[in-house]
Amino acid sequence: MAYTAMSGNGTNAGDDPLQTAVWRLRSRACWADAAALLQPVTAQASLQRAALLVERCLYTEQGWEEAEDALRTAEAQAHSDDERGAAACERGQLAYAATLHSVRDRADEARAALGRAAALIPPGAAGRALLDFRRGLLAENLARSPQAARAAYRRAHAGATAHADPLLLSFTWRHLAGLALRDGELAEARHGFAESLRIREELGYLVGTAPALASLADAEAEPEASRLREEARRLFRLLGGVPTWLSRQLAPIPPATGAATA
Repeated sequence: MAYTAMSGNGTNAGDDPLQTAVWRLRSRACWADAAALLQPVTAQASLQRAALLVERCLYTEQGWEEAEDALRTAEAQAHSDDERGAAACERGQLAYAATLHSVRDRADEARAALGRAAALIPPGAAGRALLDFRRGLLAENLARSPQAARAAYRRAHAGATAHADPLLLSFTWRHLAGLALRDGELAEARHGFAESLRIREELGYLVGTAPALASLADAEAEPEASRLREEARRLFRLLGGVPTWLSRQLAPIPPATGAATA
C-alpha cells in the first residue's frame, strides 16, 4: 500500500510558530486539529488545509466530505498558475486515495487532475517534485506499471533533493526501495528503506515511522526483521491504528498447518 507526501515547513528550529504547531499535530496523526489552526482566508492557507485533510483520508480512510469541502474552497481561491496547479495536484491525490481504498473508482479523475497540474506547474518548480511523486503512485498502484513509476519517482527524488525537501525524499527513497525489493535487489532496497526511516526519525514524523520500520523489515533477515516489525506495531498501536492499511502488513504470520505451537 502506498501513501503520500506533502511538503511543508515547521520541521526546523526557528520556523514560523504556526507552521511548527501544524507540523507537530500532523506528524502525530492529528490532521483535523492541524487543519483547524489554519484559517482559509488566503489561497496558500486553504491549499495547506486541504492537503492536510486529503492526507487524513489516505491514512485513515475517513473524512472524505470534509476534504472535498476544503478542496473546493482552495480551488475557488486559487488564482495563479502555481496555486491552480497545487489545487489540481490535491484533487488528483484525493481521487487517487478514493480509488486506492475502494471508496469509489476515480482513477480517470485522478489522472486528469494530475495532468492539469503538470500543465500548470513547470519543470523545476518547487511543486513539481510532489506532482512527479504522485504520478508515480498512480503508475505503480493503479496502472500497475513499475517502469513508469520508477521514472516518476526518480524525477521526484531529484526535485526533492534540489529543493531540499527531506520529507518528500523519505517517500521517494521508500518507494524506489519498494520497486528494488520487488526486483530482488535486496541491498538497494535495504539502503533505500534505511534512508527513509532515518529521515523520518530525524524529522519526528511519527505517523510515517511505523510504515518505514515495516518496509525495512521486509528487506532484513531474522532476527532484525522481527524486531523492526514489533517496533512498528508499538507505534501503530500508539497512534490508534493509523495508518489503517498498515494493519495488514503487520498481521502476524499464521503458523503452518501441523506445526508445533508450543
